[in-house]
Amino acid sequence: MHVVLVADHAFVNGGQAKVAIDEALGLVARGQRVTLFAAVGPADPRLEAAGIRVVCLDQDDISTTRNRLAFAAQAIWNHTASRRLAAELRLCDPRDTVVHVHAFAKALSPSIGVALHRSGLPLVYTMHEFFLVCPNGGFYEYPVGRICHRTPMSLACVTTNCDARSYPRKALRLVRHVALDHVAGLRTLFPHIVTISTLQERVVTPHLPSTTVFHRVDNPIGVERAPFRDGPPGDFLFVGRISTEKGAPVFAEAARLAGVRPVFIGDGPQTDELAAGYPEAVMLGWKNPREVEAAMRQARALVFPSVWYEGQPLTVYEALACGAPVVVSDECAGREAVEDGENGFWFRSGDAQALAAHLRRLKDDDLATRMGRAAYERYWAKPLTLDAHLDRLQGVYDTVRRAAASRPNRMPLPRLATLGSTMR
Repeated sequence: MHVVLVADHAFVNGGQAKVAIDEALGLVARGQRVTLFAAVGPADPRLEAAGIRVVCLDQDDISTTRNRLAFAAQAIWNHTASRRLAAELRLCDPRDTVVHVHAFAKALSPSIGVALHRSGLPLVYTMHEFFLVCPNGGFYEYPVGRICHRTPMSLACVTTNCDARSYPRKALRLVRHVALDHVAGLRTLFPHIVTISTLQERVVTPHLPSTTVFHRVDNPIGVERAPFRDGPPGDFLFVGRISTEKGAPVFAEAARLAGVRPVFIGDGPQTDELAAGYPEAVMLGWKNPREVEAAMRQARALVFPSVWYEGQPLTVYEALACGAPVVVSDECAGREAVEDGENGFWFRSGDAQALAAHLRRLKDDDLATRMGRAAYERYWAKPLTLDAHLDRLQGVYDTVRRAAASRPNRMPLPRLATLGSTMR
């Protein structure tokens, strides 16, 4: 089997790229032929060393561009990506190829939809976030800090400023979504969608064709098993982006109410504000993965107070694997890993008082240790290893290939797709 993985980045810069690259390395180790097609480099050196074909366009994303106007045009319709992907897919044998798209919104743009459609190859898409159906990718109103329940691209959606920066950037995302839906036909292109949480499937189902087939494939967790900690539990720990949507201010306030010391690993737009307002907080900045694991193994609990949906927050599963109970907000997908009262607690999203009540309970060393051991034992009874991930994924690929072999020819592109040709 030949697997073509499509992603924005050819190196690990976050969860999406890490999963795609781990898949590439794992699949080729199992004897599959793998191509990674990406916009932004440099490519992870492990890919070439493993014999993986890498097609990297060496383009910019929003964090590296020096010309924001040019990048805005790229974000709406990346001509180069569409053309190069089409050329690459023409080399593929439809009898043994599956094209698996992980990401497009940060650099590749919706333009890849035209190349994917015209290839006629079996397709599958992993829903790491919500850009396929939501213009801002998160069903979240950043200015007011709450989950958005509006129908994407409805009048209510179009007239609401939900962007983290400004309405003009929201307008740009709206234009991109028009291109996604009516030029590239991307939203209806994938008959098979991989989801990474039950909540995610529930959120996206109303916005996708009724014929969509969903496949649950949990992301792999890279934590190696080690003995459960020896000694008393340590501090309450937050790991991630220090921002409103991740609930960092909620944790800081809850810790103060509970009379405990909050420890933050990470950085973000609210770091300085929280450090000034909560001088008792310990701000450690970003740490490498092994340092994060070491902190989790000693933690009293991981606090995951995210106030938006999330996809499948890896930090939650990593903490459980390390033997730390997790206190998680009840509106995010992280709650699916936590049995309330056994290996952690749920609390009402955004409610610092409710979170503080659980922090007070976990000040009891015996309770924290008992829940930490339950977290550890439950996780390792069925760990989310790369092998388990690949087993499930290869089953999805087989299903996708069989379905593609039996289907009629693809439906034509949306009528506005001729605009895509004109744009090229």
